[in-house]
Parts: sequence; C-alpha cells; structure tokens
Amino acid sequence: MAENTNPNAASPSTKLSPAQMFPYCTHLASKKLLLRSEPARVDRDVLDASNHCWCNRTMQVIGPDRDMAHPEECRSGRECFESRFEN
Repeated sequence: MAENTNPNAASPSTKLSPAQMFPYCTHLASKKLLLRSEPARVDRDVLDASNHCWCNRTMQVIGPDRDMAHPEECRSGRECFESRFEN
C-alpha cells in the first residue's frame, strides 16, 4: 500500500469537528436560513441582501445577553451560545 504523498491532503490532525465546520449558535435565525436544508458554514449562508437576522430564543434582533444577533457575534465564546453539536 502506497503512502499518501499529496501535499494538499488534509492530515487527521487538521480535520475540523462539526462544531468548527458549523460555527453558529443553533438559535441564530434568518430568512435565508429558513430555506437551507443544512446548517450554515459561512456568513453568506446566513445573510441575505437585507442582512436581517434574529435570535430564536428571544425572537428579537438581540440575544438573551442583550447583544446583537448576527453571524459575526453568535459564535462559540458568547455567553448564550449553544452549538447544535455539543451539549
């Protein structure tokens, strides 16, 4: 069996976890997200031309921590963040 020598191949140590691949809080919502069949991976998957999104916990443009609901903000490290992959 030949060893993989492709310099562009990802090594096992560089594989991303599902939480890293889909970094947004499970409560982040937008019209564009309502139409997607899979979780968002990048900001453009969340935002449409209006750039409007909201928190499904508060049903407002602010989250439970009183900060704005936005893809740049609704990520790991935020007080109210909940990953769809981790408990």
